[in-house]
Amino acid sequence: MSTETALQTLTITQPDDWHLHLRDGATMAAVLPFSARSFARAIVMPNLRSPVTTVQQALAYRARILEAIPAQMAFEPLMTLYLTSASSPEEIDRARESGLIHGVKLYPARATTHSDAGVQSIADCAAVLDRMQRLDVPLLVHGEVARPDVDVFDRERFFLDEVLIPLRRDFPALRVVLEHVTTSDAVQYVREAPGRIAATITAHHLLYNRNAMFLGTDGSAGMRPHFYCLPVLKRESHRRALLGAATSGSPRFFLGTDSAPHPRGEKESACACAGCFTAPLALPMYAQAFDQAGALDRLEAFASFYGADFYGLPRNAGVVTLVRQAPAPLPKITAQGWEFVPLASGACDWSLAD
Repeated sequence: MSTETALQTLTITQPDDWHLHLRDGATMAAVLPFSARSFARAIVMPNLRSPVTTVQQALAYRARILEAIPAQMAFEPLMTLYLTSASSPEEIDRARESGLIHGVKLYPARATTHSDAGVQSIADCAAVLDRMQRLDVPLLVHGEVARPDVDVFDRERFFLDEVLIPLRRDFPALRVVLEHVTTSDAVQYVREAPGRIAATITAHHLLYNRNAMFLGTDGSAGMRPHFYCLPVLKRESHRRALLGAATSGSPRFFLGTDSAPHPRGEKESACACAGCFTAPLALPMYAQAFDQAGALDRLEAFASFYGADFYGLPRNAGVVTLVRQAPAPLPKITAQGWEFVPLASGACDWSLAD
């Protein structure tokens, strides 16, 4: 990392995004360049409308992503499989042999977008999880229970006790990423748990607490659906715990944007879709969070080193430079007549240098 002129610019090793939703088709083509501009690689989520459950499907999806990357950009999609009760140990064998599958994603059924095919009971996946730990294929976890009797703000805490702790007890050699952590409970668990476990943290969970969903742009009361995501934003004490973890220098915490584009009409609706579209400003948002914490000197390791190390991949050779200035206005982002609204547009103090 190098800095100049009292931290007016910041140059770091090019980061990776260890949790990204690209969607497919025209939407993917519209949003992909924003991630490729900042990140060299990304773990691509498999929760398309038709879940990516097989290696064949994942490789076909990878080919579509590569075809959509603008010619002047370099970007490597790191593919994943969607875990279901029908997943087989043999598919894990094929994933390992391919060399192109970097994890298997656990979505509890109905926990988030396109999770209807998710896992009802971990017991149904025991043979697959055993094969994963034997072959060292990481398990990537959406850490929430989705029972109606559990308060939405408590879903992550219940998941730790009811699912993750027993799962890791039964499969102690399994490499696990608890994705988009949102609570002090999850931070404490990841800090202290034995074995190979890590967590990704989003920029929006570092910058905002749950009040952001309920304040109009002029400070009056109102609902802002573009801040609605799952796991949902939590209270301020949890945000501070996340910021402390991200800036702590612990290699168990690293960058994962969870950028999740939805058409504007599906966000601004009577039943808003969950997900924050942060890709256009993700890296500046992380810089802002670390800057506010007085920890810009720790951004590079969090963004560029720890994730690659945990996944056993080489660190990137290139660099990116951030500048302490408001980003230029973003163009209108559209696909097939749909508009996609980025979070934090016009409310960031850092930008990527051209």
